[in-house]
Amino acid sequence: MRVLLTVQMDTEKANKAITGKTLPKTMKSVLDRAKPEAAYFGDKDGMRTGFIVFDLKEMSDIPFIVEPFFQDLGAKVTFTPVMNFDDVQAGLQKYGSS
Repeated sequence: MRVLLTVQMDTEKANKAITGKTLPKTMKSVLDRAKPEAAYFGDKDGMRTGFIVFDLKEMSDIPFIVEPFFQDLGAKVTFTPVMNFDDVQAGLQKYGSS
């Protein structure tokens, strides 16, 4: 299932990760695990935030993927199922045939 992982980083912990030069290692760790089709970074609600789109193959993969964000950055994470345009079109075809 394609999901949008939204990662809001605790400011104090993220600041320490930046000054300690560990933030890139944490990000790379998660991106290597998730193998995203897209990853963007910005802000949400005034917090450093990552927006990562990837295929979540199994629910049991969640801890493996996000634990570095929890442990290293005190992050708040959310998963949102998302579709690309091809997925929407396929879903609408199913809807139209019912």
